[in-house]
Amino acid sequence: MATPIPLVFYRTPAGSEPVRDWLKDLPLEDRKIVGRDLRRLQFRWPVGMPLARSLGKGLWEVRSNLSGGTISRVIICFHENELVALSAFVKKTQQTPQSELGLALDQKKELER
Repeated sequence: MATPIPLVFYRTPAGSEPVRDWLKDLPLEDRKIVGRDLRRLQFRWPVGMPLARSLGKGLWEVRSNLSGGTISRVIICFHENELVALSAFVKKTQQTPQSELGLALDQKKELER
C-alpha cells in the first residue's frame, strides 16, 4: 500500500483553520463524503477528473458530491511535500467564485513566504 501524502489545513495568522471549521459545520454524512474524497486524493496524488481539477497557478479543487444533490469544493495546493486545504465552499453556480479563488491564492502566497 502506498504512503499517503500528508494533508494539512491552512492556518490563518490568527490561528484559525477555515476549512476545518467549514467541515465541522457540515452534516455528518457530508463530512464523511468530503473526508473520503480528501483521503483518496492523499493516496492518488496527482490525480485528475472527476476527483480533482486544476484551477491554475498551483491550485486544485477537490470535487465532492454531497447528500441532497449539492456539491462542494475544497481548494488545495501542494506545498513542501504536503497537500494544504486552503478554502472550501458549497458550490451554487457553475463557475468557482472569484472570491474563493482570490482567497486561496492569497493564502498560497502567504505559505510561500
